[in-house]
Amino acid sequence: MTLENTMATTAHADDFALSRVRPEARKPWFGIAVQRFGQVSALSQFLLGATLGYSMTFGEAFLALLLGSIILEVIMCIVGIIGQKEGLNTALLARWTGFGEVGASLVGLAIGISLIGWFGIQSAISAESLDALLPGVMPIWAWSLLFGLAVTAIVAFGFKGMQWLANITVPLFLILVGWSIISELVDHDLGELVTGPAPGPTMSVWAGTGIVAGGLIVGAIITADMTRFNRSRADVIKQTVVGVSLGEFVIGLAGVLLAHAAASGNIVAIVTSSIGFVGLIIVITGTLKINDWNLYSSTLGLVNFISTAFSKNLHRVTTTIVLGVVGSILAAVGILGQFSGFLIILGVAFPPIAGIMVAEYFIVRRWRPELDASRETGRLPETAPRIVPATLVIWLVSALAGYVITWGIPPVLSLILSMVLYVIAGKLGWVRGIGTARTAQPELETDAAADAVPGLGATH
Repeated sequence: MTLENTMATTAHADDFALSRVRPEARKPWFGIAVQRFGQVSALSQFLLGATLGYSMTFGEAFLALLLGSIILEVIMCIVGIIGQKEGLNTALLARWTGFGEVGASLVGLAIGISLIGWFGIQSAISAESLDALLPGVMPIWAWSLLFGLAVTAIVAFGFKGMQWLANITVPLFLILVGWSIISELVDHDLGELVTGPAPGPTMSVWAGTGIVAGGLIVGAIITADMTRFNRSRADVIKQTVVGVSLGEFVIGLAGVLLAHAAASGNIVAIVTSSIGFVGLIIVITGTLKINDWNLYSSTLGLVNFISTAFSKNLHRVTTTIVLGVVGSILAAVGILGQFSGFLIILGVAFPPIAGIMVAEYFIVRRWRPELDASRETGRLPETAPRIVPATLVIWLVSALAGYVITWGIPPVLSLILSMVLYVIAGKLGWVRGIGTARTAQPELETDAAADAVPGLGATH
């Protein structure tokens, strides 16, 4: 085996956590669309649909889902195309899209903390469902630990393992959702549910749009983690439109109808009380498919943070196992239940990340030449700016604006604000790096290993 083949095998096994995705590792768009649909059509989307249905007419909820979906798809497509073209995950890409090494390390840390927190919370939710499904078999903390470790084992296999999970859970989730709808709606007139008033306090379409867009905004921001495996821009657009549209409308509108039928916004109570065992399986499968991406992107974020902050490249599989075990234990002891408020606050940091990346990559283009030149060789740029002060200020100001603004759609407003401020800063010449850091090329790390492996040294 040549050193080049060894390097490719090593990067592939690590799911390209610190390198570009190689052309031969790119995948057909439909399989990735299944994963995107699974991510969007999780239990949270069911809950979102029920929230809209409880406070809106069917027509108003449909419009809110439509407008929110358009916003998400635009963000996902633009950010996703950057990830597809460069073959880089979000945290790694940030080094050359305005943030520099210091900023990118903070991006990776924010992603890592936020998503491992949600991983633990989702594990705890599924544990409660498993305890209700099989009462007395084992305590909730044990179910939580078991569920978290099961997801960890799947994510350790990387993108392939997650594709396998999606191929099983997505069809099962759809079948069970269909069953729940039929079971609950069989005694109701569909026409009345579609034309009837909202059963609860009313909500405006604009507010509903904000809930739809805000509910998946973090997933939209880190979409490069997924689209870096796409083969073309067209594939990014196809998978996004198909996956998001079906997820939002099929699952979201199902939640709307169930909320109208039961006159309640508590979708978990609806499905578990009406169809029992099947309802609990819906909760579990719906949580399972989103939780693998929580852990996967959290791992990528932490690997990149450690790489930039401490110049040490962790292996993705090992990091996945450690994070998964830690997240599962924290969920089991109930700590993360008190952590959700902090995670919601942390969420305001994400929209400006996309705004800055898009503004830098397509408009300001301060470090675009480095990406273009290195892309031809399949390597990373040789250097990256150490710190970009203007970016950090814009990120902070835009995040604070997203936190204090209460009208409109705060995540989208903070994203647009960050774009505008970055473009203005770029035009004024304020976007510049202080210090230069050499990039640790993953390929170079195999040199020492090659010397230690018989038969490899001669090919170096």
